[in-house]
Amino acid sequence: MPVTTVSLRNFRSYEVATAHLDEDLTVLTGPNGAGKTNLLEGLYYGCTGRSCRTTNDREVVKFGASATRVVVSFDSDSGSHEIAVGFVPGEAKRMTLDGANIERLVDSSVRPLVSVFLPDRLGLIKGAPALRRSHLDQLVMALWPARSGTRRAYSETLAQRNALLLRVRAGHARRSSLSAWDAQLAEHALALMDARRGAVERTAREFSRMCGLLGLDGDPALVYRPRSRAADHSSYLLELQQRVDGDLERGFTGHGPHRDEMSITCLGRELRTYGSQGQQRLALLALLMAEREVIAALRGTPPVLLLDDVMSELDGSRRAALVGLLRDQPGQALITTTDLDQLPGSVRSSISRLGVAGGGLLQAVSEAA
Repeated sequence: MPVTTVSLRNFRSYEVATAHLDEDLTVLTGPNGAGKTNLLEGLYYGCTGRSCRTTNDREVVKFGASATRVVVSFDSDSGSHEIAVGFVPGEAKRMTLDGANIERLVDSSVRPLVSVFLPDRLGLIKGAPALRRSHLDQLVMALWPARSGTRRAYSETLAQRNALLLRVRAGHARRSSLSAWDAQLAEHALALMDARRGAVERTAREFSRMCGLLGLDGDPALVYRPRSRAADHSSYLLELQQRVDGDLERGFTGHGPHRDEMSITCLGRELRTYGSQGQQRLALLALLMAEREVIAALRGTPPVLLLDDVMSELDGSRRAALVGLLRDQPGQALITTTDLDQLPGSVRSSISRLGVAGGGLLQAVSEAA
């Protein structure tokens, strides 16, 4: 589902701007602070209804403006479509798809999927396990939209069980009352673990291949490490029952998918702890590229790939490898750079370029060799 245009009004540094995007590779070029990252964020905001840089929507509203609005136009097999996302501080966000109100864009199958690389997303590799769990659950939703409620159902049931643990500990409920929530928690936990395991298994081989193409050595591997070893409902219930004393002492459930890990290793060692900045950066790129391939194979359309300042810390051979992958893979990609010379000379003659200067977009031009 290629995006044809993205229009921003009072978004970050942009007052009014419209960008027309190539269906293959578009390069956003301009000096630091010109607004290249803001354009990528605006496109992500329009496709998902949320920012990839902040959880506070007020921050995306241009300073001095009272509201922001992003409109994304895209094509699919069923025709042309339009998503509009508007936000007024203090009011509910309003999102529409082809003019019809929608509560959650991520639940819609008729929208462009989008994947983003930002320098601060290295936290996905070197940060806490919760970041990787959240990312894995987003991958599950992208692969199997029908499973989008699996994590939510588990989280809601977990919250109910935790509340009941506090009541039992305080003497306001019987210990036996936990059994009903345990049964529900086991059902949702097994479904969530199954979805996560399937997503990692589909991605792991492609991740290793992408690492090889990008020059990340050391037998890199992607492994799902669930906290529970249960294979069925009764064995999961047994795990909960064996730990109930500790849960009551803590006042919350300490065992289950909310403690899972998606491990990324090289030479058998965790990249989050032992990897260099360069290795972590390559691993993140490889992960996003691998997920893109897997999603395209299963869904028939790859996510739009947004790569911010990805070239600055890669050497020449890895830049060439990355651009080669982007040109070989089907799908749409946007790259930001301050210097077109960071791109291999073999592609500079055939790329679509948007020049960005001071929050304004220049007309897209084709670079001549």
